[in-house]
Amino acid sequence: MTHRIVLVLMLLILSFTAAPASEGNGRAMLFQVDGVIGPATVDYLSRGFQHARDEGSSLIILQMNTPGGLDDAMRSIIRDIIASPIPVVTYVSPGGSRAASAGTYILYASHVAAMAPGTNLGAATPVQMGGAPEAPQPSSEEEGDEDSENGEEERASQPGTAMERKMINDAVAYIRSLADMRGRNADWAEKAVRDAVSLGAREALEQNVIDNVADDLDELLMQIDGREVRVSTGTVSLDTAELELVRMDPDWRNEFLSIITNPNVAYILMLIGIYGIIFELANPGSIVPGVLGGICLLVALFAFQALPINYAGAALMLLGVALMAAEAFVPSFGILGIGGIVSFALGSLLLIDTGVEAYEISLSLVIGVSAVSFMVVFGIAAMALKSHRRQIVSGPEQMLGSTAVAASDFAHGVGKVHLYGELWNARAAVAVSRGQTVRVTALDGLWLSVEPVEDVQD
Repeated sequence: MTHRIVLVLMLLILSFTAAPASEGNGRAMLFQVDGVIGPATVDYLSRGFQHARDEGSSLIILQMNTPGGLDDAMRSIIRDIIASPIPVVTYVSPGGSRAASAGTYILYASHVAAMAPGTNLGAATPVQMGGAPEAPQPSSEEEGDEDSENGEEERASQPGTAMERKMINDAVAYIRSLADMRGRNADWAEKAVRDAVSLGAREALEQNVIDNVADDLDELLMQIDGREVRVSTGTVSLDTAELELVRMDPDWRNEFLSIITNPNVAYILMLIGIYGIIFELANPGSIVPGVLGGICLLVALFAFQALPINYAGAALMLLGVALMAAEAFVPSFGILGIGGIVSFALGSLLLIDTGVEAYEISLSLVIGVSAVSFMVVFGIAAMALKSHRRQIVSGPEQMLGSTAVAASDFAHGVGKVHLYGELWNARAAVAVSRGQTVRVTALDGLWLSVEPVEDVQD
């Protein structure tokens, strides 16, 4: 009886101790990072990491193929990786994929870095500079074999502005710190930033830039089984041999964010919003332009707060819109309108300057919008000029110079005339007979001053 009790207690102890180890061993969350890294990617991975923690997943896999992206978005993703209590594996695949620019930093930050054959990484120079500064070329093989200290001096003397050198040095320090944290090749990482060099999968493995080269995810999971990695909560041993892969695709919210954070889409939404509100103010009660404009403007503002916008560019755009609106309400024969177009176009070009092609406002779009705005302003100015030259056809001023017919003989210079189907009191400085044609020279209340047409002609 005693032996049975001891046996039951031992089984209970084993079950309790084994439960935590197997609790998170059955599932790996797989996320697809395909395309330019931006605000939508950050939202997708941030919520995905939280979901993986809530589900008790034991591994997070980022399957990556990216040409790079925004610096702020990249650093946000790296912060999530470093803070993650779940090991993160970044796998560049399938063949033909790449982890360029921002992708290289994310690969370095991951607990496990892997690539498929036929992939590459590197070219991590900050793109906001418009490319890496040109490195001085050695004049001979001896110069090319100088020691690292001389190499550092050469790099310090590279041409370029102080801002360019500042950005390069900041990026170098950042990627070297990631390399040191994960025990990877920090010297090559620096070259990837300074000289924009790249490596294929096999060369990256040989130079300790990555940890594994695997043909597919199943092979990768077999290779990393039993490896120990250090996460935010301590050192863990990977148990990946029997993991179930659960793919988490972007949902509607992420797709929507991806669309509106396209700078060209956000730019168009902002224009629709501004012009809709202006039209509503000019025509109170229209309702539809005001409602549509308000919605579009709020969505555009939400998109711009997720993008790195230049506030000087935004201010120039607002000034341009204000000047063009002023042209519509206070015609200046095109002066305000042309100034508004110039301000608006300059602001549009300065609004977003990331150096990443996917996150730049299209020049052709700016030219097209400016051309349409010019035509509208030109039309308003032409109508204002035409209206200024047109003869007055209503109001008291319209009566001046008009001809009337005397309805009676003027006694003591006072009589009545027929004008526009109405009978008016009139005064004249000379004698006027009934039926005589007279011209209106002045208007005083309900009295007209007239003079005979014949006298004027003489």
